[in-house]
Amino acid sequence: MARAQPFPALSTQPAREERIGLLLVFLSALAWSFGGAIGRFVENADPWTTVFWRSAWAAAFLVGFMLWRDGARGMAALFRSMGIPGLAVACCFAIASTSFVVALSYTTVANILLMQAGVPLIAALLAFLLFGERVSRSTWAAIAAVIIGVAVMVSDSLDGNVSPIGDGLAVLIAVVFSVATVITRRYAHVRMTPATCLGTVIAAAFAFTQAGSLAVSGSDMGFLFAFGALNLGLGLALFATGARLIPAAYAALLGTFETLLGPVWVWLIHGELPSSRTILGGSVVFAALLVHIGIEFHRQSRPAKPGVTGMPSPN
Repeated sequence: MARAQPFPALSTQPAREERIGLLLVFLSALAWSFGGAIGRFVENADPWTTVFWRSAWAAAFLVGFMLWRDGARGMAALFRSMGIPGLAVACCFAIASTSFVVALSYTTVANILLMQAGVPLIAALLAFLLFGERVSRSTWAAIAAVIIGVAVMVSDSLDGNVSPIGDGLAVLIAVVFSVATVITRRYAHVRMTPATCLGTVIAAAFAFTQAGSLAVSGSDMGFLFAFGALNLGLGLALFATGARLIPAAYAALLGTFETLLGPVWVWLIHGELPSSRTILGGSVVFAALLVHIGIEFHRQSRPAKPGVTGMPSPN
């Protein structure tokens, strides 16, 4: 009887790690969801100044996080091992994080976030076009729904109701995030944290060349610290730690909380309401994503056929 005692502890360890992973990924989505609301508090008129300070604070946080987690030698090894794929992911993140800040000057937070909800499906389309990866019929249907939903949202800019710059940047964010997703899947050794940290450095360096002045008020600096270190940096650190402990479908499902909560915070705090077309088109995109994730849950939960050994998840 005494020898039987260790077995329950061993069997509950994976479940405990999964619960921790679920909590960390949810907290990352929660942290990211406040990005638009925090950005609206920044009074500085030059978006390039905002990009610089947000990126600088995020880079400082991520460097500190990696030093704490991996040590100086471990962090240096992570950066050296990224290679060209890591540099490509870093450039994608630099473009996306910069475009997000600039887009806030031209369109609503809901418009940006709801377009980003289609990233997993756009990534599936890119993987098919670039690498010939198989796409199921249900995923094709979801991709078509995302295209229709984005078209409805973008139609606001065609008749002058919304700036085409804002919609264009929102689409660009979704596309470059999709490219980064495809690269990360293709090159599984690319670590998200150092690549994204390098992306913040690239964004800060480019913004430095574009900003008229880096001077900001004390209150703006406080919001920029929260915008960079807490919203961007902490959210990434939580996600990078938690996503390893749970299946990809769970991470994708919890990630939808950013899309769901982001427009709510901006509405409650700043009274910003999206247009009817944004709500309609965004609902189509969001519904397509949820249906797609639901199908993935069903597919992954089906028992393996007798005599067939299932492959472990790469995530």
